Amino acid sequence: MKERLERTLADIAPQDPAWRARARARLDQLTMPHWALGRLMDLAEDLAGMTRSLNPPVARRAVVTFAADHGVVAEGVSRFPQAVTPQMVRNFVAGGAGINALAAVARARVVVVDMGVAEDLADLVRAGSVVGRRIGPGTRNMAVGPAMSRDEALRALLAGIELARELAPGTDLFGTGDMGIGNTTPSAAIAAVMTGQSLENVTGRGTGIDDAQLSRKRAVIARALRVNQPRAEDGLDVLSKVGGFEIGGIAGLILGAAAARKPVLVDGFISTAGALIAAALCPSAREYMIASHRSKEPGHAAMLDRLGRKPLLDLDLRLGEGTGAALAMPLLEAAAAVLTRVATFDEAAVSKANA
Repeated sequence: MKERLERTLADIAPQDPAWRARARARLDQLTMPHWALGRLMDLAEDLAGMTRSLNPPVARRAVVTFAADHGVVAEGVSRFPQAVTPQMVRNFVAGGAGINALAAVARARVVVVDMGVAEDLADLVRAGSVVGRRIGPGTRNMAVGPAMSRDEALRALLAGIELARELAPGTDLFGTGDMGIGNTTPSAAIAAVMTGQSLENVTGRGTGIDDAQLSRKRAVIARALRVNQPRAEDGLDVLSKVGGFEIGGIAGLILGAAAARKPVLVDGFISTAGALIAAALCPSAREYMIASHRSKEPGHAAMLDRLGRKPLLDLDLRLGEGTGAALAMPLLEAAAAVLTRVATFDEAAVSKANA
């Protein structure tokens, strides 16, 4: 299994500077004041560098929502019971969740993946409504020991990588999503390890916990970090000790998409925890990550800074599911349209400004 991961990492190359230069040369000559569409033009240049094309494809879109449960919920870190995870997966399948509504607006399909929901979802997997990549019935309680074994962490990564490979031939643009009661707790632990920020700075209220629960949540994370001693330089170590199966799946999807030279819109707090794991394993993978938005979770800004990614949107979102990624997808369509549909001064026979 380790060899499969290493092959994927070896396949990830940085954005192509020659294609970026070609895109910039065209964007510099468009019929508008220089760089008048600002970050849309930056995004167009990024898309060209990722896809090695001046006509970057963005029409075929998929939000991949990974679901799993977490043993740490036994510590009282969430307002909601673990039973909500499978209930929400069934809501995704029925089309009644936030991600379903926003993905429809973005003209994106939603792919739901069981990475380790505590309840058996075999009926949904058999029906083809959910992709089965189950590692186990949820992680173990990271407050008393590792959330998973190193082998399980590797399997979670490979599940995401393989899913990216399977979807890549029919997908131009990926979005990441998550579902798992309690998963802001491992995500905050990953944020603390990877950014070096204090738990006070990176731990938020998640599903809306009160002050007493927030203090308990921070104490639980502090205990998990003390017990497990995750090493920030080893992404697999961090994932296994304080991560989640869905976080591993997200990290793997990002790596697999980067190997296929496909852009990935990273959703919010939990997805960015996966992105930090992916970046630790392969720094070049960051060049295929697009931060869809800045979450209301307080640690998210520090996570994005660590990745060197600037969010496209800032709407106080904190739902997860892939909703922020879906909302940002039309912006990538707009960036591609700027690159391909706006005429240059020469093409439009418009006089340029004097130097």
